Amino acid sequence: MAQDDSVVSAQWLHEHLGQPDVKVLDASWYMPVEKRDPWQEYQVAHIPGALFFDIDGIVDLTTDLPHMLPSQEAFAAAVSALDIKNHDKVIVYDGKGFFSAPRVWWMFRVYGHNKIWVLDGGLPQWRTSGFVLESSTPGDAVQKTKAANSVVERIYNGQLASDVTFQTEFQPHIFWTLEKVKHNMDAQSHQVVDARSKGRFDGVAPEPREGVRSGHIPGTKCVPFPEMFDDAPMLLPADEIRKKFEQAGISLDRPIVVTCGSGVTACILALGLYRIGKQDIPVYDGSWTEWEALPDHDYPKVTSNGF
Repeated sequence: MAQDDSVVSAQWLHEHLGQPDVKVLDASWYMPVEKRDPWQEYQVAHIPGALFFDIDGIVDLTTDLPHMLPSQEAFAAAVSALDIKNHDKVIVYDGKGFFSAPRVWWMFRVYGHNKIWVLDGGLPQWRTSGFVLESSTPGDAVQKTKAANSVVERIYNGQLASDVTFQTEFQPHIFWTLEKVKHNMDAQSHQVVDARSKGRFDGVAPEPREGVRSGHIPGTKCVPFPEMFDDAPMLLPADEIRKKFEQAGISLDRPIVVTCGSGVTACILALGLYRIGKQDIPVYDGSWTEWEALPDHDYPKVTSNGF
């Protein structure tokens, strides 16, 4: 485990599993078109002692945009319900290897908890390593996940949360809003990098969400998120990650902000950039789903038909 890296190995987690200050979260999530239920899959097989972190439950309930960052108060209450303390080392993984876990890694960092790492290769790598999986879910683990989701609902309904033990400190420099991206179109202080597939980026492949056109924010470069890892999947070495960005025409000497479809896979780019020393990469939370829905004359898009 290294504070200056964004991942830990399955071997490291296996050796430290069960230590009181090591907490493990299953943050699996899948696109709606995949017809997979991560909560159900968690209950069938998960890393021993892991709790389930619901990306669609610990969210901002004031917006229709999918899985947006919850308020500071809601996040602190949900993490407290999961029995995570500020001194804990948090290891987060998902069922694909690198998909949704980096989103939760970023959420913790937005709220000031830097003792968080993604399991390199996720559940696939854990299985490949031959380590045991837990196939029964204790009632306590189910209760904690449900409590985390319900306390978020209570807070957004105006109720006070009790027993909040996790302290947060908002880091606004790694959280970008629509307004910041709009301002950047003129200021061009940051290079915008999109993690979606080239087809969706170019506007020639459909978006997975009904009613959302494909295309991209003008001036954006494309580095599809699978370019951050190998077939195992394991996060690429730093020098290979650098090449991926340089080959896409991105200067690693200038500031970068990352985006994607709905703020999930952009975090995989942030995870890769962290490995090469870029530890303060902001994520545009609303991403293309938010930008695409707004009027074209104020929020221009590049599609397969041009503007």
